[in-house]
Amino acid sequence: MRVGRSGAQPANDEILDSQGGAATLAEAAYRRLRQDIVAGVFAPSQPLRLELLKQRYGLSFSPLREALNRLQTERLVATAPLRGFSVAPVSIEEMWDATETRILIECEALRRSIAHGDDDWEAGIVAAFHALDLQVRRKAAAGGIGDDELIALETRHQDFHRALIVRCRSRRLIDIADQLYVETQRYRLPTLAGQNPAASRDVALEHREIMEATLARRSDEAVALLAAHYRRTSTLVEAYMQNAPAK
Repeated sequence: MRVGRSGAQPANDEILDSQGGAATLAEAAYRRLRQDIVAGVFAPSQPLRLELLKQRYGLSFSPLREALNRLQTERLVATAPLRGFSVAPVSIEEMWDATETRILIECEALRRSIAHGDDDWEAGIVAAFHALDLQVRRKAAAGGIGDDELIALETRHQDFHRALIVRCRSRRLIDIADQLYVETQRYRLPTLAGQNPAASRDVALEHREIMEATLARRSDEAVALLAAHYRRTSTLVEAYMQNAPAK
């Protein structure tokens, strides 16, 4: 939702989010700026001038600064003395660091969820897998992917991976997993939007195997499949980054 320069502002510096709930202007700035960084609207290392952001989002400097500081803690924004904020650079080394850290966090969270998960947790995994599988089938039938389809696919993909670990009984583990998902998503999205080097890879089967091992409470197998899934993706991302034309 764009906040215009004219018209009355909602009370207490709040706007309505996409679900109709109240969100502070700082939260709105954070969500929209994070989405644009992950989607590549702003290139790696590009300066993030407050005046430019003010014009783009129709928000004042205060919520934008708060959003930038928050994104800095999430490693999506960098800052340097006298140079201000910029989009965090990307590198193969950083991509693998994020991937391996994500594996550590999510494999532990998955083990805990398998130990503590109940019927509702199992049903949530099955439902999330089904929704993701439907979207993957639509993508395959269409022979390509547009912006709206990519957003829908990514939302369902994150929902599935989150459903696996949601019963880990640790809010911190889930929060860190969410952050690492976004960090790795920034590297993965270009391979989805461009030419996919993984034509022979059956990602849907990988997801199904992870789900089946999880529901059968085979912890060692489930975490091994999850780790292999993430490393296969990062190997393909690395190849994409090595072959991508210089900008």
